[in-house]
Amino acid sequence: MGYPVIFQIEDIYYPVLAAIGVPVNLVAIVILSRGKCGLSKCISRYLVGMAATDLLVVIIEPILGWIVSIYFPYSFLDITPVCRLIHFLGFATAVVSVWLTVAFTFDRFVAICWEKLKTKYCTEKTATVVLGTVSVLGCLECVPWYFVYDPHHITDNVPWRCKIKPSFRTSPGWTAFDMFHLILTPIVPFCLILLLNILTVRRILAVNRVRMGLQGRSNGENQKDPEMENRKKSIILLFSISGSFILLWVTRVVFNIYARITNIRTYSSYTDPNYITGHTAKMLQLLSSCTNLCIYVLTQTKFREELKNAVKYPFNLIVKLMKS
Repeated sequence: MGYPVIFQIEDIYYPVLAAIGVPVNLVAIVILSRGKCGLSKCISRYLVGMAATDLLVVIIEPILGWIVSIYFPYSFLDITPVCRLIHFLGFATAVVSVWLTVAFTFDRFVAICWEKLKTKYCTEKTATVVLGTVSVLGCLECVPWYFVYDPHHITDNVPWRCKIKPSFRTSPGWTAFDMFHLILTPIVPFCLILLLNILTVRRILAVNRVRMGLQGRSNGENQKDPEMENRKKSIILLFSISGSFILLWVTRVVFNIYARITNIRTYSSYTDPNYITGHTAKMLQLLSSCTNLCIYVLTQTKFREELKNAVKYPFNLIVKLMKS
């Protein structure tokens, strides 16, 4: 039997994902941290936190979890305790990334739908607290994953690589934890983001109808409303981020639910449709860690300007050095 097609695809996909994901998230962190994109400090803090988490996802999953293990076998990273740590960090960064998207969506929901709470909640201080709390809780929730794996084999008293311990498939405790983790991430966040976006759209439509009616009665003609323009920009950013998340995670969510309902535990071969679907869902999920920069470029004029300045800076510096 030849090398499975799904592995051939992953051997190309993950290096490309890493080559794109690391620089784009670094660029997003630098530009957003400068605070010159016309966004509030609260929004900027969330976006920087999300970009930093996405950067960690790309480093841990495609690079450490796949590229290094394939191209540098039996390195230090393949020792079982380190391998366990990488698996734990992979789960933890994914959980934190998902819940930060929920936190950002909720922040924008409060800003748009709860005017009285907006001034107290939608602040840079609150965003910092939320980022820290989500990160700590996400890591704590994933600690049991470190203990799911046993050594694949032992050579010269050194445990190498990781395999899921047999009790994980049979123990009621592990089964309960696995179900809890599935519900907590990504089913609950998926539903929350959908619900918050629906409520936000409902509120926007209601407010816009009122404002347009008032403007029509007072002016007798349509005029630009600065408040509505600012709200429109915020909404476009929110819906772009949450919409991208939903589209790229939906395959993973649906497949995980299907796998639990049908009790899929093993695969007949590497060409098993369930096996291919699971790996495809994983690839789409990881792609969500590289899309936000494109969203910022497409939706934020000042971010595009900052990105252009960042691209031009090295060339301008070289020109100055040559002239001097």
